[in-house]
Amino acid sequence: MNNPSESSVSRRNMLLAAGAAAVGSILHPSSIIADQATSKPAPFRFGLNTSTISGQKPSLEEEIDIAGKAGYDAIEPWLGNIHKYVQGGGSLKDIKKRITDNGLTVESAIGFAQWAVDDEEKRKQGFENAKKDMDVLAQIGAVRIAAPPAGATQPPALDLMKVGERYAELLKVGEDIGVIPQVEIWGGTATLGHWSQAAFVAVASGHPKACMLGDVYHLFRGGSDFDSLLLFSAQAMQTFHFNDYPAEPPRQEMRDEHRVYPGDGIAPIKQILLNLRTVGASPVLSLELFNREYWKQDMNEVAKTGIMKMKKAVADAMGNT
Repeated sequence: MNNPSESSVSRRNMLLAAGAAAVGSILHPSSIIADQATSKPAPFRFGLNTSTISGQKPSLEEEIDIAGKAGYDAIEPWLGNIHKYVQGGGSLKDIKKRITDNGLTVESAIGFAQWAVDDEEKRKQGFENAKKDMDVLAQIGAVRIAAPPAGATQPPALDLMKVGERYAELLKVGEDIGVIPQVEIWGGTATLGHWSQAAFVAVASGHPKACMLGDVYHLFRGGSDFDSLLLFSAQAMQTFHFNDYPAEPPRQEMRDEHRVYPGDGIAPIKQILLNLRTVGASPVLSLELFNREYWKQDMNEVAKTGIMKMKKAVADAMGNT
């Protein structure tokens, strides 16, 4: 009979070997960064994360119509609103058509399944919830879903090797359904609060479709350096939450509601966009805000202002090329 500790080490070594096979798709080969930095940048696409107008409590249909009228390329809905719509007798087939008719795609969506937690029963339920969420998303043509550290935000931090194994399981579920989960950081949390933790989990999963969901605010809030984006490939960064943050309060006291439109804060937006392009990444930039002042305003105007600010930020960074 094998020694339990030896079995554990062997299992971890196998996982590390599998993870090494996925490194090429996640970490960016430094030898070609210079070439890509001088090539003409591909255009970014723009998405509306519906948190930006959630304070006005629009229906799912209204969210889609608002995003379409404002000129977005994609919408990033929250699963809670989708489930509410279905429970009220709504048809996912109708929603898919509405999305298409508005010229939109669903590049990502927001769910809170507890897939990473140590508690076995909670994790089992988390996987069931994630599968349910992904099944729903597949029916409306969604491509990806956020996989944040829901339920694992408080100290102590979880063993990231174990989280990598769980993410591999989640990726397998998503791959079978056709919706890929993205490791999402929540800046300031114990587990997946830093970009390096998300990278560790993605690589440790050993899965070729592993990817990470970045966010200007969360990178800042968790103390991640924006130049760390230069280490990763386009495969690793397919969707990116776009926002800005003010000079005050201090980083450790910053909260979701402090986010502002891109360009209205002090974030190095130009640097962030150029870093993404340097490694050949053109993630869908999804406007995710929780600003309570914006929630008091007309939803259509907030959506229009948001895409205008995003397009200006990209034009300024890219030199209008």
